[in-house]
Amino acid sequence: MRIAQISPLWERVPPFRYGGIELIVKLLTDELVRRGHEVTLFASGDSITSAKLHSVHNQALRLDPKIKEPSIYDQMILADVYQQAHHFDIIHSHMNHTALSYCGFAKTPTVHTMHGIFTPDNEKIYRKNAWQPFISISESQREPRLGLNYIHTVYNGIDTSVYPFLPLPAQPAYLAFVGRISPEKGPIGAIEVARATGLPLKMAGKIDVVDRDFYQEKVEPLIDGEQIQYLGEVSHDEKVNLLGGATATLFPITWREPFGLVMIESMATGTPVIGMALGAVPEVIAHGKTGFVCHSIEEMIERIPEAVKLDRQTCREYVVSRFSVESMTDQYERAYEMVL
Repeated sequence: MRIAQISPLWERVPPFRYGGIELIVKLLTDELVRRGHEVTLFASGDSITSAKLHSVHNQALRLDPKIKEPSIYDQMILADVYQQAHHFDIIHSHMNHTALSYCGFAKTPTVHTMHGIFTPDNEKIYRKNAWQPFISISESQREPRLGLNYIHTVYNGIDTSVYPFLPLPAQPAYLAFVGRISPEKGPIGAIEVARATGLPLKMAGKIDVVDRDFYQEKVEPLIDGEQIQYLGEVSHDEKVNLLGGATATLFPITWREPFGLVMIESMATGTPVIGMALGAVPEVIAHGKTGFVCHSIEEMIERIPEAVKLDRQTCREYVVSRFSVESMTDQYERAYEMVL
């Protein structure tokens, strides 16, 4: 099959440090190539892939301080995709709503993976293009009221081979939080849990420009460098060690997270996850087996002693059987066949 994969240009494929969409694009693209498909990846010029790479800028847009209008580059690469559409059997967009207005000008079908959330503004363009084939990354992400043509749900997957299993957590015990330092990710909730339990909290993740004030005003004053530590934006290996050594990973989100990749990354290392019952969390965590789905910060605090007793091997096996890159690619191939 001749497949075009379109990735957001803001981050490299795979991401240098933090970037869930770009990691999924990397894994899916390379696995499709391994299975014999002819794949072209439309992404930033510094991307690393086994597919044919097409770009309109030599690096991830967020790394180039000269870029003032990133949306221009999105338009440029989408124009390139659809000018070449006749060379592909199917086009797979990971750019949320950005590609919707281009698809009607090509005979080659486009399937859209929904990685984000709906807003009052973007709902208008989704409704206008409701006939196009959409893939949700969790059942909870779907909005039936919009009448979108959902053809399948495909859970995100990871390459479990690069997440070594750690049968025992590190000593002394600590809690982990990995994610953007933003209100919706719940870093303040994670700090509340740590303080209530007396356990150290190790936090890692990037701080976007739009979240800088939130970090400086709300989060930074709570970081003492001892019990509450902020490690910055860590590499993959550093993230794996951080998650794998933890007693539990906290996922105290305050929004409807469409998926939450860090949950399966943590469980792959053997570390259970304690998350808030919002968005896809109840679909990703096996409650009472690989972690706990909670309805308040107080409940998260109460679950810490129980999380310590959970079997770490069960956490690992759960991810291998349900959230591997192989199972994810199987489902995407099925979706392509459904569209064609």
